[in-house]
Amino acid sequence: MPSKNRFQIAAVCWLVCMLVCLALIGTGTAIGFNIWKIALNPWARVFWSIIMIAVGLSMGYYGTFKFFWTIVSWLAKHERHRNGKGNKGPKIVAIGGGTGLGAILRGLKEITSNLTAIVTVADDGGSSGRLRREFGILPPGDIRNCLVAMADIEPLMEKLFQYRFAGSSDLSGHNFGNLFITAMTDITGDFEAAIRESSKVLAVRGQVLPATLEHVVLKAELADGRIVTGESEIPKARVPIKRVFLEPVDCKPVPEAVAALEEAEIIILGPGSLYTSVIPNLLVAEIAEAIRNSAAIKVYVCNAMTQAGETDDYSASRHIEAIINHAGTGLVDIAVVNNEVIDADILERYAEECAEPVAVDLEAIARLGIKPLAAQVITKTNFIRHDADKLARIILEIYRAHRIERAFGKSVTKRINPFLKSLIGLFITKLS
Repeated sequence: MPSKNRFQIAAVCWLVCMLVCLALIGTGTAIGFNIWKIALNPWARVFWSIIMIAVGLSMGYYGTFKFFWTIVSWLAKHERHRNGKGNKGPKIVAIGGGTGLGAILRGLKEITSNLTAIVTVADDGGSSGRLRREFGILPPGDIRNCLVAMADIEPLMEKLFQYRFAGSSDLSGHNFGNLFITAMTDITGDFEAAIRESSKVLAVRGQVLPATLEHVVLKAELADGRIVTGESEIPKARVPIKRVFLEPVDCKPVPEAVAALEEAEIIILGPGSLYTSVIPNLLVAEIAEAIRNSAAIKVYVCNAMTQAGETDDYSASRHIEAIINHAGTGLVDIAVVNNEVIDADILERYAEECAEPVAVDLEAIARLGIKPLAAQVITKTNFIRHDADKLARIILEIYRAHRIERAFGKSVTKRINPFLKSLIGLFITKLS
């Protein structure tokens, strides 16, 4: 059946539902006030009046919602077809590295195809570090994680790209995906081109970009005055970090990364290692400046657990303070923090690694001029990880609220009926 006919039938059905609900409400009101002079016990009259009005209101709420949703869906589909746009959804830029960024990307790719991941290239440990030293390329590990997270591929293909060689050969410890990107870099002669071609192979939804194409080294000044060189060495010192910095200091960003930030509607920092995954991207001066100048809503997803050697005893507000101290203000509007209770047996296991839940100090976050948003954002497994779907839903709600606020202003938005607000939010999302 043609989509136009399906739309017409659905619209008529929900319109009839709305008319039936009006009839029920009218009948219930008439019975309640005994307009028709029906010989009913007063209590029976009140009972049937309440039942019919309640059913009518419920049907009316649902029918109105579905009627407008049908119209919005058809308009959105028609608008995308008319404009010839394959991309849909809000323009989102996620910044970070490691497994934390991959976790949120898996959820975000389901709500938008306008997705950009900006990834740190300061990794110098493991397979990435070896390939960096032996082939002189940028570390591919974090890039690979993001490519796989954003890919539209079969599970077997994902396992292949995440496969790590064992044994005692020269391949031991290397990751197949890292070797693939290394080979692609050699074939194309360019790391950026290698990422683009790898994205095609993996059918990536969106784009993955390194923060810079320069061979940067991450260093940390510790509280005792020592300077530690190398991303992989910083947590091993187990001394509080005073600051981290890149060498060279004046490294230039990838132009496409700056362009994506300028066009973004939502910019997300984290989750991920604060000093070795999130902040290194912000140390590329033009990246931080582009975030600051962007009209996008800026969201920081705080880690659920502290990290030994990096954020020992850190509260949520201290995470944000570290970002401000390194890159200045104006980079975070909303901070998403986990408030889900974690099972005691899981906490005991993490305590052995000197990790504990990040203290959620909402008032301290608010004093920094940032809106705190506490939510249940972790998975119910043996490991504490951010739930991709939960985070995606929260990001989508933040986006809708931001768009409505921009359209109507804060004072008007506060007075909008929640039902009407949800309809407007759905309309905005559908037309994005």
